[in-house]
Amino acid sequence: MMIFKSKKQVGQQLLQSFGKQKEDAFKFNLIEQYHRGRDNSDALQVLSDKTCNDLDFHELFAFVDRTHSRVGQQYLYQKLRTIPKSPGGTNEELIAYFLTAPEFRLSVQEKLESLKSDDAYHIATLFQDEHIKPPKWFFMTKILSFTSLLSLLLLPVNAQMVFVLFGVFLVNTIIHFWNKRNLYQYLGAIPQLLRLTKVARELFTKNQLKVLNPDLGKSLDIMTSIKNRMSFFRLESKMDNDLAALVWGFLELFKIIFLLEPLFLFGVLRQLDAKRKEIEAIYTFVGETDALISIASLRAGASHYCKPEIVENEKKLSASAVYHPLISNCIENSITINEKSILLTGSNMSGKTSFIRTIGVNVITGLALNTCFGDQFAMPRMSVFSAIRISDDLMNDKSYYFEEVLTIKEMLEKCENDSPNLFLLDELFKGTNTIERISAGKAVLSSLAHDKNIVFVSTHDIELADLLKEEYDLYHFCEILSDKTVDFDYKLKEGKLKTRNAIRILQINNYPEQIIEEAIEISKELDRITVANKDYV
Repeated sequence: MMIFKSKKQVGQQLLQSFGKQKEDAFKFNLIEQYHRGRDNSDALQVLSDKTCNDLDFHELFAFVDRTHSRVGQQYLYQKLRTIPKSPGGTNEELIAYFLTAPEFRLSVQEKLESLKSDDAYHIATLFQDEHIKPPKWFFMTKILSFTSLLSLLLLPVNAQMVFVLFGVFLVNTIIHFWNKRNLYQYLGAIPQLLRLTKVARELFTKNQLKVLNPDLGKSLDIMTSIKNRMSFFRLESKMDNDLAALVWGFLELFKIIFLLEPLFLFGVLRQLDAKRKEIEAIYTFVGETDALISIASLRAGASHYCKPEIVENEKKLSASAVYHPLISNCIENSITINEKSILLTGSNMSGKTSFIRTIGVNVITGLALNTCFGDQFAMPRMSVFSAIRISDDLMNDKSYYFEEVLTIKEMLEKCENDSPNLFLLDELFKGTNTIERISAGKAVLSSLAHDKNIVFVSTHDIELADLLKEEYDLYHFCEILSDKTVDFDYKLKEGKLKTRNAIRILQINNYPEQIIEEAIEISKELDRITVANKDYV
């Protein structure tokens, strides 16, 4: 049952929801449509599906998204997934105004709420996709429509015209229902485009928003010229839901006789095809307005945040009290990098991978939304690549190791670019034996850290820490062991991990005593062999 709310109730709900995460379901197949169809050749980087999977991008977007329209939601997704080449992607003055002027913000939000229908997801197809073309015989529709009109006019003076009218009606019926499939492709998008244009016109009356596109008025005036033709589709969409079956049947009969649907459809599509730039300008204006409100809401709800400092032409990254926005009660950490990369050691579950993701997420939100989660964050403008979640591709007969080899090879190829890169890696080459893993890992990590690139990598191989100490700063996470428990403080500590507690953890978890004793003896023997080899060398 549909629940109708008064304007006052809607306003109160919008005020209360500001700064809070949405509870909506996220239809990413629809949200991604605008991003997938957009030309991003002017961007520094579009995050790959692999990196998005590694950094839980869908969960991050669901946290960041505070938009009120489907257009704004699609625009924000595109914005978060695209790292721009230059600053200025967010209008800080408007964000600040949305934060400090709740009445103004509310007036904008109320208008954006009218674009919450899922049909609004398809507006972008009107300026991104190729429209269907009329068939070669389509010129006959005008002739058939005129013949129907002429037959009706002559019927009072010539009763024989009823046979002509009946014959034309049969042909028109076939064409009418053939066209239904074409019509249904646009039955949602075109009425929503009308609504989008109306919302944009209302928002453009606000002087504070005109800065987003001072020339938008021209696009709005051009779209007004085809408003009447598009209104036919709004009427049609309502017919399917609201009007009585009898009235709907009468109008269907009228449309069949004069072939109104195919004539209107292809006529409107021809006009829309010539006005793609104007439609996109209107879409971008509304989308950006909504996205800026979303960023303001994100900042209002954050425990603390900062705007990043972009360090140009330097291999530096610093973060103070940085945290991962998706981890509840996340432990904050600080780090400073100057001309080096970072190698993390530590046991499983101690926080290594989460910290690597924390850096990656903050770099993305910092460069895309000018918002980082911490007290301070400074970094170069750089692309982000990752190798964190890698699995066997059984469908294509690829092993874990082979998948990892291909992923790392792509990273090495990115090193040839002029712009800096951030490489995030977890347990490099863990799909192979120890000696080759350490050897290949050292060579690859040295190459990745070359020039302006910054690498964050976690490892269990303490040997790598010794081999890379000239190129990498060493940090570690560690657990806190008691007689019966294993705890973690998740605090980043300088230097490499010097303790080993894997066997002790087995003991705490009541592994059989003979297994524990044998493991300790083997560990001691391996240590003696390692020391002997070092002395020999």
